[in-house]
Amino acid sequence: MDLPVNPPVSPMLAKLVRELPVAPGMAYEPKWDGFRGIVFRDGDDVELGSRNERPLTRYFPELVASLRGALPGRCVIDGEIVIAGPHGLDFDALLQRIHPADSRVQLLAEQTPSSFVAFDLLAIDDRDLRSLPFRRRRSELEEALAGCGAPVHLTPMTTSVDVAGDWFRRFEGAGLDGVVAKPAELGYVEGKRVMLKVKHERTADCVVAGFRWHKDRAGVGSLLLGLYDDAGTLHHVGVATSFPATKRRELAEELAPLARDALEGHPWQGWAEASATGDDGGQRLPGGVSRWNAKANMSWEPLRIERVAEVSYDNLQGDRFRHATHLVRWRPDRHPASCTYAQLDRPVPEELGQVFGA
Repeated sequence: MDLPVNPPVSPMLAKLVRELPVAPGMAYEPKWDGFRGIVFRDGDDVELGSRNERPLTRYFPELVASLRGALPGRCVIDGEIVIAGPHGLDFDALLQRIHPADSRVQLLAEQTPSSFVAFDLLAIDDRDLRSLPFRRRRSELEEALAGCGAPVHLTPMTTSVDVAGDWFRRFEGAGLDGVVAKPAELGYVEGKRVMLKVKHERTADCVVAGFRWHKDRAGVGSLLLGLYDDAGTLHHVGVATSFPATKRRELAEELAPLARDALEGHPWQGWAEASATGDDGGQRLPGGVSRWNAKANMSWEPLRIERVAEVSYDNLQGDRFRHATHLVRWRPDRHPASCTYAQLDRPVPEELGQVFGA
């Protein structure tokens, strides 16, 4: 490729804030819940770069073909790769694409085709646009994508904080992750958190059924969380992480008594056998190989089912937390059996067409 901006590019990032920022000229966009992707097109050559600067091209062959037909002949566009399912954006379907077998990728490309949502223009023809203010880049992006259609989309954008607040409330049911705010005069700054994002945050009381050691084994790296379904089965729903070093050591000491003889009668006792046979009996379990890092240590230490923790989370993906949660406090007043899915706030589904029509 011979573009004014060549791969790899580390995408511009956003830092988390708790309220929608209000400032003259601020632009707001929906925050898409998919794989960040930067598209590089130079004639027939199309490459999909990722947030970690590794190419995603081989995992989305159907999208490469669509981009080749929809985008200007020479351009670099930042956006999000998403898959729309019957109930909104389907992140699980995206995860399935990261597979070593080309035959599997090709099959999934037919069964669950992906889309691309564009939200920034880094270069077009022979011009590098990164130093231009966002308002200029947005205007040129709208012009570049004026004739495109599904599965390539231009993200909605507004300068009204009231409209952005409405999007934040309504569009979560379509699988969106919140709202991103960009100052109108902002240039494109690679790898820096110079945009702002507002995400949904809630709390839930969960069973602490185990933990994983921190990589240096100097304390607890993450707590394994569980919730009971209506049949009384305890499902692994996510982890609580991001503990300071002193807290990791404190947790290791605090939880040590609960680790004694914890596997006997533990509801996740059979997870190793399930991993070996591929049969989980319909129960979500911890362990297994990481899709992103096959060398990652996913082993865990069971704890007796006695502790309840209140954790903060942003949203759900199916029957688990979409991202890692954060420990708010212990709940000694709650019995583990009371930690059920019924407490979770599930957003009302919203048609993705309404998001694009915004």
